[in-house]
Amino acid sequence: MATTALITGITGQDGSYLAELLLTKGYAVHGVVRRLAAADTSLIAHLGDKVTLYDGDLADLPRMSELVDGLLPDEIYNLGGQSSVRVSFDEPALTTNSSGLGALAVLEAVRLTHPTARVYQASSSEMFGDIAPPYREDAPFSPRSPYGVAKLYAYWMTRTYREGYGLFAANGILFNHESPRRGEIFVTRKITQAVARIRAGLEQHVDLGNLDVERDWGYAPEYVDGMWRILQQDQPGDYVLATGQATSLRSFMESAFAHAGLDWRDHVRQDPANLRPTDLSALWGDASKAARDLGWVAETEPKQLAQVMVDADVARLADPTWIDHPFGHPEA
Repeated sequence: MATTALITGITGQDGSYLAELLLTKGYAVHGVVRRLAAADTSLIAHLGDKVTLYDGDLADLPRMSELVDGLLPDEIYNLGGQSSVRVSFDEPALTTNSSGLGALAVLEAVRLTHPTARVYQASSSEMFGDIAPPYREDAPFSPRSPYGVAKLYAYWMTRTYREGYGLFAANGILFNHESPRRGEIFVTRKITQAVARIRAGLEQHVDLGNLDVERDWGYAPEYVDGMWRILQQDQPGDYVLATGQATSLRSFMESAFAHAGLDWRDHVRQDPANLRPTDLSALWGDASKAARDLGWVAETEPKQLAQVMVDADVARLADPTWIDHPFGHPEA
């Protein structure tokens, strides 16, 4: 029988890539979507009936228990929840409920109905806060956003259920990972989409916030491969996935504009409205444990990532239904 996976957040960037990856490995893939009738499923539409979707609110324990008990998945990837740091300041309760309490509901559903399932929890570099990088698995946590706090709650619950109940529950502490499927509210995609539109003469400027922040930007399809590898280990553990290098937003922006033959200084305006109440000056990780245990190493450089994303947004202007296929083109 095929290995069965249940993915929360399957309609997002990571969920859609993970679904494709698992399908190439012969998995039966199921996904949980909040308010399925109104959900944007464009990132997985090309998969057709290869994935099965279910309505479910992450923080609804009875519903999550019903799904886990009915499907008996071998692997559960909890990628769902409100994922924007900036939005978390405007919607702290929503973020806490979906990204924090949602993880608890998944873990408790597994404990109550199917304790042999392997659980992956999508943790975040935002848990570390503004201490001296690079960050490893044993670095202290000091989150500075409602999103980071919610993710830290989920991280510790995952460890608690692993150590207290013996579940195979693992944390992937992922640093920023981007792609052509990144949501338009995220700054990297905001930049590359603006570059494509400026190149086409559809607009002239893009408004950004702090250009001097540094982040560890990797390529999302590589990171979902890391998620899968984490659940294939003999014992559950926690792993940082990162490129190990810091790149300023200014440098990413320059690469994106230069790839389109544009000078960013003619088109970028700094707007205080795009600044966060608190922000982290620099985030980059040390993924040496993942390299040693998982054989996982990030390969795509930030400059290359910016170019891939610009090319994708240029392609979308010609065909709004265009989508990338890093794992090959599946037959719907």
